Amino acid sequence: MPESRKSCAVLFSVGLCLLATGCSSSGHSGEKYYLIATNIKLPYWQNAAAGLSKAASDMKIEAEMVGPATYDKQAEKEEFGRIVARKPAGILISVADPEVLTADINSAVTAGIPVVTLDSDAPASQRLFFIGTNNYQAGLTGGRVLAKRLNGKGNVVVYTIPAQANLDERLRGYKDALSGSPGISIVETVDVRGNPAIAFDKTAEIVDAGKLKPDAFVCLEATACKEVADVLTRKNVSGKTVVAMDTDTGTLDWIDKGTIAATIAQRPYTMAYYGLQALDQLHHHPPSPLASNWSQNLRSPVPAIIDTGATLVDKSNVAELRDTKSAGK
Repeated sequence: MPESRKSCAVLFSVGLCLLATGCSSSGHSGEKYYLIATNIKLPYWQNAAAGLSKAASDMKIEAEMVGPATYDKQAEKEEFGRIVARKPAGILISVADPEVLTADINSAVTAGIPVVTLDSDAPASQRLFFIGTNNYQAGLTGGRVLAKRLNGKGNVVVYTIPAQANLDERLRGYKDALSGSPGISIVETVDVRGNPAIAFDKTAEIVDAGKLKPDAFVCLEATACKEVADVLTRKNVSGKTVVAMDTDTGTLDWIDKGTIAATIAQRPYTMAYYGLQALDQLHHHPPSPLASNWSQNLRSPVPAIIDTGATLVDKSNVAELRDTKSAGK
């Protein structure tokens, strides 16, 4: 078995053990867990909220998702401080910017509050572990689709949010996947700042200017590619490859129409559901000392990473995915 597959198998096994031991909660009154993120009104985060709610119901504990309704890393930092002041039983957090939150995470863990990152990591912090997509692998998957569709040649525009760890990892995966296709170049990187209007306006500007003449558009986050597809359709631009991220209804609609070639589906419901169970286990049976560099400890009682997986979605399986979502599976 290749080393990378062995590592995944070990992490999965450790994760299952953690889940098995954490399924029962003491149900102590006064215990409350929080999930903190930004842009929490997005379908992606509403899906995570559903997973959090279901886990809390199953375990008969209290949990709540909080955070700013826009992409605002300073507001997330302030929300984190407010939650820490309440002395919660534990915190799940999607870190918008590790530089902004690492010190706060360390302080919370030092104060005895278990913190688990999900979706986007702060790897240099003392968080107990990260649960979410292997974002580098997601980028590799998207990059391979892109290279195949461009036949090894073309200009690419990338939409991202710089300094967000998960998106940086996706971009690294794309670049590595494209390294074998020197005829493909990333000619511009757009900072959308979590605002779909920026993606729309910038795409219209690029198309109207006619200077870059991109052959493809890649979105490393969920909001941008619906806007890209909308602009291309409005301006009657065809023959472009668009690779998106996540599976909100608009993105799936554009796949059905053929404007978006593919998207990478994550599992935010699973991240939150599994994350809450693990967090409850950490609260009732914390490793000692809690504030330790467990990710570098070969005898750590917790994994460094739990990969919840990702799936490539295109026209061949988009209908099946819709059926799964509508069934609530």
